[in-house]
Amino acid sequence: MGQRIIVAGASLGGLRAAEQLRAAGWEGEILVIGEESHPPYNRPPLSKDVLADPGSPTEALAKLAFRPRRSATGIQWRLGARIGSSNFATRTITLDDGEELGFDGLVIATGLRPARVAVPGPLPGRHVLRSIDDALALHAVLRPGTRVGVIGSGFIGCESAATAASLGCTVTLVEGRTGPMERPLGPALSSGVREMLSNRGVECREGVSVVAYRGDGSCTGIELSDGSTVAAEVIIEAVGSDANVEWLQGNGLDLGDGVECDRHLRVLAADGKLVPGVVAVGDIARYPDVRNGSSARRVEHWATPTDTAKIAAPALVAGLSGQQPADLPAPLPTFWTDIFGTRINGIGSPAQAEEIRVLEGDPGQPHTGVAVGYYRGNTLIGVVNAGLPASRHLHYRQLVLDAGALVTS
Repeated sequence: MGQRIIVAGASLGGLRAAEQLRAAGWEGEILVIGEESHPPYNRPPLSKDVLADPGSPTEALAKLAFRPRRSATGIQWRLGARIGSSNFATRTITLDDGEELGFDGLVIATGLRPARVAVPGPLPGRHVLRSIDDALALHAVLRPGTRVGVIGSGFIGCESAATAASLGCTVTLVEGRTGPMERPLGPALSSGVREMLSNRGVECREGVSVVAYRGDGSCTGIELSDGSTVAAEVIIEAVGSDANVEWLQGNGLDLGDGVECDRHLRVLAADGKLVPGVVAVGDIARYPDVRNGSSARRVEHWATPTDTAKIAAPALVAGLSGQQPADLPAPLPTFWTDIFGTRINGIGSPAQAEEIRVLEGDPGQPHTGVAVGYYRGNTLIGVVNAGLPASRHLHYRQLVLDAGALVTS
C-alpha cells in the first residue's frame, strides 16, 4: 500500500492544503475528510450577500463553491464524516462511526466553530452564522419589522447587523466590552463604524453584555448587564469562536488555543518538540508572528488558510521525505469587510500595535475615505483603510510589506 496523507477538514484550508501537497510533488494518496456534507465553499459572503438574498439552497451553494485547481488531481473526499479521535503513536484517526484510518502524514484543518452565549433562557430563536445552512436558516426569519438582537460587535456581528437592517429589520447591536471591531481597528475607527451603523438604523448598546434571554419557549428579549431589556425574537450570537481540537486530545499537544506550530506550520508537542509528519493550516494553527517578532498566535482571516497551506504542505512533504523544509516568506495577514457598502481593508497585524496614527482622512467618517497606521515602536505593522480606491490600498499594502522586510532581514 502506498503512503497516505489525511487532511482533516474539508473547508478552504483542507482544499488549499490538498492542492499544495500536489504542487509540492506528493504523489501518494490524499484523503480529505470533512464534517459538513457540502464541498468547500466561500464563507465571508454568508453574513452579507447570502444572508441578504441566498436564492435556493442549490443556487446559494453554486455561488460560493470553490473549484479545485486542475493540477490537484487524484484527491479523495469523504464529506459528512466526523473525526472522533486520533492516535499519533499508531498514526491513526477514528471516525464517529468507528472506522479507523491510518496515515503517514496528517494535515490538521478542522478550523473553528461559533462560541455560544452561556446565559439562562430559551434556545429557540438563537442563531449563529458559520455555515451555509446557518445563513439559510437565518435568512428565512429576517423579515421587515422583525426585531433582531445581535450579540457581539466583531466582523460577523457588524456585518449581520448591517444586513438585517438593510432587510428592514429593527436591529439592536449589543457590543460587549469593546466597540465595533475595536480590536483590529482601534477606538477611533471603531467609533466611526458605530456612527455608520447608527446612521442606518442599528441601535448600538455600548459597554453592556447579555445576562439572560427572556421568553417562554422561544426568545422574546435580552436582559443586559445594565438592567435594561431589549425586545428581540431573533438573536444572532457572534461572540467569537472555539477551535475544533477535541479529536486531538490524548496526543500530548497544547490545545489551549488551537494547535501550536513552528514557523513552518509543523505541529509541536506540549514540551516543544516536533510531532513528526503532522502540520496544521488555517485559523486552528497557532504559529509565531515572524514578521513582528511576537509570540505564536492564531489568525482568523479569510486569507489564512491559503497562506498557511503554502507553507505547511511543502514542509510536510519534505519531512516525509527526510528533508528539511525550505524557508518561505511568512504570511502577511489581510482582512476585509463591507458595512453598508463601505469596504474596509486591513493589512498586517493592527491588533498588535502599541501606537495608532491617522495616515489620511477622518476615522470618524470611514465612508469618506480614511487610512490608519498601526505601529510597534516606529515600525509600521499594519494599515486599515476604508472607502479608498484600490490604488491606495495597494500603496499601503506595499508600505507594510517594506516595513516587515526590514524587521525580518
